[in-house]
Amino acid sequence: MEDRTYTADAEPGDTVTVAGWAHELRDLGGIAFLIVRDTSGKIQVKFEKDEMDDDLVETGLNISRESVVQVTGAVEEEPRAPTDVEIVPEEVEVIAEADPELPLDPSGKVDADLSTRLDNRTLDVRKPEVKAVFEIRAEILRAVREYFRSVGGTEINTPKIVATGTEGGTELFPVTYFGEEAFMNQSPQLFKQLMVGSGLERVFEIGPIFRAEEHNTPRHLNEATMIDFESAFIDHNEAMDVCEGTLHAAYQAVEENCEEQLELLGYDDFAAPEEDFPRLTYEEAIERINATGELDEQLVWGDDLSTEAEKALGDEIGGHYFITDWPSEIKPFYIQDYDDDPELSKGFDLMHPRMELVSGGQREHRFEALEAGFEQQGLDPSQFEYYTKMFRYGMPPHAGWAYGVERVVMTMLDLDNIREAVLFPRDRQRLSP
Repeated sequence: MEDRTYTADAEPGDTVTVAGWAHELRDLGGIAFLIVRDTSGKIQVKFEKDEMDDDLVETGLNISRESVVQVTGAVEEEPRAPTDVEIVPEEVEVIAEADPELPLDPSGKVDADLSTRLDNRTLDVRKPEVKAVFEIRAEILRAVREYFRSVGGTEINTPKIVATGTEGGTELFPVTYFGEEAFMNQSPQLFKQLMVGSGLERVFEIGPIFRAEEHNTPRHLNEATMIDFESAFIDHNEAMDVCEGTLHAAYQAVEENCEEQLELLGYDDFAAPEEDFPRLTYEEAIERINATGELDEQLVWGDDLSTEAEKALGDEIGGHYFITDWPSEIKPFYIQDYDDDPELSKGFDLMHPRMELVSGGQREHRFEALEAGFEQQGLDPSQFEYYTKMFRYGMPPHAGWAYGVERVVMTMLDLDNIREAVLFPRDRQRLSP
């Protein structure tokens, strides 16, 4: 439609052709109004029944809601119209008629539960406030990519069908691959490490991961979009600097470029965090959690942090924060331990007051120590030979991390359920649409 005008660009005195969806029809007797909605907004179309061609009026008044329509006519100033202008139509065409019985109301006047919304996601995203979530998500991804490039990152794409899992054979989705068993990848972890040993050195990836976890909670998915980073010649502290930089960049971009979307979602005081994120050691974290008195049982060294523990500490800190220096036994085999204290790892997590966002750390780049780490966690190094053998050929010190886009969107916008931050969620109950 070469001559199409977006509704937001229609100016008084113009003759325009707009195309979009029939949002609402109001018949007031001698006059009727059709509201047409497109991606830029809405515009009112006025039908004066006694002064217009009968066929034109009949077409306009018989349009079912959410039908795709095209309207050509003159734009006139009208202060009483929702956008201060209206179209007096010369031609109305119904391009695709919608069934009058809609499974949900895109105008938002009638609420629908989340399951119904997800079953009819195309209609759901027609609601401006839902569309706003995904426009903000897109802005986050744009800002993060731009930040990575500003610090010398190269975007890569790694396989999603693999011969073995990143951390062994659990929580994997098996697939048949030309008669052999393969798996959907849990993480690009091993591949991105291999790339820091190449000439690329500093890499990032934004792509899907698959985990066969049987969670059924508002914060877990079985397919998620991860932002991964890995760099040669940095340690875990420098990796945290980059991680924090991506989050600051994402929040600042949303604050600066998504004012309309934030307003639709009711955020009048959205502000990007300005302070550096506090960094607590694991030992300090459990001491502070125990001091809150919020847990039924005190945490001891080696405990992972429960949801209740995360909430207690998050409520006290009130913003993003890192937990560093985790016990080696509860971090993956590829996380490097301190040479002077092998029970302590160089792993870290970035937390939001609501939940964990990021897991990362300095990696073990020394071949013998890496193989020992496999064996300590009950993994067979021979199953990972494609990975381990490259550590024989000069693997530099390196560090990195990963976080899920959906959790960032969920925590940034205070969404109740992570499924609201993904177009077509995959969980234990949902494989379609």
